[in-house]
Amino acid sequence: MDEDKTQQLPRRMTRSSASSSPSTSNNIVAAKVTSLEPLTINDLLVGGDPISLDDIISSFPGRSSQILEVVRHLGPLNSPMLPLFVYGSSSTGKTSIILQLFRHLNRPIVFSSCRTCYNQNILFESILNQLLLHRKNAANGYLNAKRCERPSDFVNFLLEALTNVISNLKEKSEKLISNEMTQGKIGNMIYLVFDNFQLVREWDKSSTILPLLFNLYDLLNTPEVGLIFISSTSPDTFYSNMGYVEPIPIYFPDYTEEDIRQILLRNQVNQKRYSSFLDVSLKSFCGITKQIDDLSAALKPLYEKYCEPLSDKGKGVAPNQEMKRRLLAHINPHIASSLNEIFKVSSLSSTEVETRKEEKWKGNLRRLEQSKELVSLDFHISTSAKYLLISAFLASRNPATLDASLFDSKGGSDNRKRKRKPSEKAQERKETLEQELLMKGPGTFPLERLLAIFQCLVSVAEEPSDEEEQNNDGLGVEGGNGGLMSDILLQLSSLCNSNFIFKGRSCPIEGSTRYRSTISEDLALKVARSLEFPLSKYLYRS
Repeated sequence: MDEDKTQQLPRRMTRSSASSSPSTSNNIVAAKVTSLEPLTINDLLVGGDPISLDDIISSFPGRSSQILEVVRHLGPLNSPMLPLFVYGSSSTGKTSIILQLFRHLNRPIVFSSCRTCYNQNILFESILNQLLLHRKNAANGYLNAKRCERPSDFVNFLLEALTNVISNLKEKSEKLISNEMTQGKIGNMIYLVFDNFQLVREWDKSSTILPLLFNLYDLLNTPEVGLIFISSTSPDTFYSNMGYVEPIPIYFPDYTEEDIRQILLRNQVNQKRYSSFLDVSLKSFCGITKQIDDLSAALKPLYEKYCEPLSDKGKGVAPNQEMKRRLLAHINPHIASSLNEIFKVSSLSSTEVETRKEEKWKGNLRRLEQSKELVSLDFHISTSAKYLLISAFLASRNPATLDASLFDSKGGSDNRKRKRKPSEKAQERKETLEQELLMKGPGTFPLERLLAIFQCLVSVAEEPSDEEEQNNDGLGVEGGNGGLMSDILLQLSSLCNSNFIFKGRSCPIEGSTRYRSTISEDLALKVARSLEFPLSKYLYRS
């Protein structure tokens, strides 16, 4: 009876306070907020139904060794552990596996993503809010449990919060033992998990925060606390000789083609038909990217095209050899355009190419026709790989000092028309420089310069004309730069393996790997001609 009255009280106050003072309405909101149940130590557990270790292994093909290694380092209940550093490329299952393992082990964790916690203050306050079981709401003015201005304050607050949490865990364990209950044990350990840890290097105070986080194991000196760092870059990009205990590295390699096949086949209604589709399409796409999200998004519309020749009755039947050949012939023309869509670099249709010839590239095509007769390429690579190949050719042939003038916002070499005629001495110096460059051959360049030129060329190629800007109002590669650069390193590796680009050793002065283009100017012009790209406009000549 009393509970019914307390639950109905806010309703009666709400109806009778339509013309009441603002303070009364604020009290009603506060009463509703305080009616929420307070957080408990169980809120630090990963939610969801219990899951077995075999289910986790079957859910992540090709990850059984990594899963078992993580479980081995976590150890039995209440086992102290050294810090772990889980690393590998994006979309390799690192974060999902860690969360599923803690769901299986039923142990409390404090999970913080360095993507959402984008500076040290937000990261510190997020960790303390979880440990202190603090929920931000209107009753507390959406304030944090503690305010950390300095790293030393965070360490002090963290020690205090961890001590309280560990004591609560021990009390709960003792109650379960006294009641002779074996189920529901969560142990005395608490684990701090830092996801997207590679982003900390980009923070303003990364030189301070990185040593602090790596030194937490020694600073806390608490055996009941475990540390796990999840990163897409290797430990070598973080470590310095500062005397802290180095975390145990656990590497998650890229999925193999067979692993990707098993992942994509899951949850498919007709696995035999989808497997026959993957037989003809997966290998081409895996040469560009091995990220599951990108592959599933790119293969979905292609699979719909693959099923178009099938009738409604035939869609539920596994295709025979004759049907596979027919479906393959139907899907082949669409594979090349789908490969380009992964990088959001549009492939121009024949009508658009003709329009570009007549309107935008008329002068450049005239210059191309004066050179040697160019034939079409006798091999196929994606549009993004062609732009990357041209970028490497320009980086090897052009001096680095001319990049700013060649790749400016107004088209580079068009600005030369406004320059004064060079003097004889300047012309002689220019000819001498050209002879030196010719004698030296193609130069080397760092990865940063290659990516900068690549972005400039793609933005210029996708830049709409004046009429298109009025009609489309900004269509093109808008929002596509992140997707464009997501797998460009894999594309570069493919070109290096094909000997189009030579990868040298690290420079002893700069400390970065240098590359060199190995293609001839004729081949570069052929690639540019296939893209309708004005290569000579950006090539340094006399």
